[in-house]
Amino acid sequence: MTTITTPLTKLFGIKHPVILAAPSRALSPVAGCGVSCSRLIDILLATGMNVAAGPELAAAVTNAGGLGVIGGVGYTPAMLREQIAEIKEFLVDKNAPFGVDLLLPQVGEGARKTNYDYTKGELPELIDVIIHEKCALFVSAVGVPPKWAVDKLHAAGIPVMNMIGAPKHVPKAIAAGVDIICAQGGEGGGHTGDVATSILIPKVVDLCKGHKSKLHGGPIYVVAAGGIFDGRGLAMSMCMGASAVWVGTRFICATEAGAPKRHQEAVVGAGFHDTHRTLIYTGRPLRILKNWYSNNWEDNRQAELKELLAEGKIPAIWEIEQMDAAIAKRQSVTNDKDLEAKSDAKKQAKKNSDKEDEAMDTEEMAMSARPLLMGQVAGAIQDIKPAKEIVEEMVSDAIRVLKQNAALISGSSKL
Repeated sequence: MTTITTPLTKLFGIKHPVILAAPSRALSPVAGCGVSCSRLIDILLATGMNVAAGPELAAAVTNAGGLGVIGGVGYTPAMLREQIAEIKEFLVDKNAPFGVDLLLPQVGEGARKTNYDYTKGELPELIDVIIHEKCALFVSAVGVPPKWAVDKLHAAGIPVMNMIGAPKHVPKAIAAGVDIICAQGGEGGGHTGDVATSILIPKVVDLCKGHKSKLHGGPIYVVAAGGIFDGRGLAMSMCMGASAVWVGTRFICATEAGAPKRHQEAVVGAGFHDTHRTLIYTGRPLRILKNWYSNNWEDNRQAELKELLAEGKIPAIWEIEQMDAAIAKRQSVTNDKDLEAKSDAKKQAKKNSDKEDEAMDTEEMAMSARPLLMGQVAGAIQDIKPAKEIVEEMVSDAIRVLKQNAALISGSSKL
């Protein structure tokens, strides 16, 4: 099929300028969580985009001529190595390109108090895995990558892309030495800013002019993200100066996605006003499908939300920890009383049943409160289909749109 060739497709040797977005998990376990707390956080994590954009989907996008990327947030080096091995199993061409995306927020002075090291001190080892496995792209989200990491990746010939959500982030990304900047508009799913894609992309393109990649010597390329789900979005992005698009929500509804059926059905069933950005899950703006829990925080608990964030506490995790502590306290009191009622087997059985019901209620609450990441574009997505169809339809429609608009140009220039 006819395709769209850009500097970025040439850089990676891919057919189409379409990259699979691999947004991060919504939460990651933190120190101090008890057993019950950790279990509930795992439930909240169950529908994060690490799951949706798994190895099979990443490979499917690469096999279709795009560039597949997996999110490595919360993974140990060994886990990341396993995920990469799985991608390679699904690849038709075992040497085809794929990328890895990590969350690298600034931690400490000047940073959000809720920021912490998602790599748990293992970034050097994770970078080593990425280099050893010959990944084609490294993506740093919610913060610029450290210079030593960029230098090490460049020495291995691996380009570095930085995710940003506002024009003010561009100078920092360029100073860090990145080769590609992915600008995501506020309508996008997952971690995102509040500047619309149509405004953000042209500005970022302008800010990148005149700057060169230290790796390949060419311009710093821009990738567009946020609200892109079909060929019109791809064509628009090309016209604004982007070299590729970063697509997330549309691929949640790919048949190869690791997203639970509930997540896919939620995307297909969502309206244009059914998502919002909230700070409660990560301490950073995260666009998700509205749910009773996030609505309660946003509508009724704003003062408490601001107070917790100011103290460096992530509201959802803080609340789970409070519940965990309360359950442990009640169980401790019950256990003390149980010692006095050992001979009463019936009474003991009833108490054990009550404990199980309480744990189940708490778990069910966490299940219904877990965040389903998706962008506003979910309102326009109506079906689930293979990644290959999504990519090829997007590209063919973009070509049609570009040709139609080129035909609108009339007249001839006079020399």
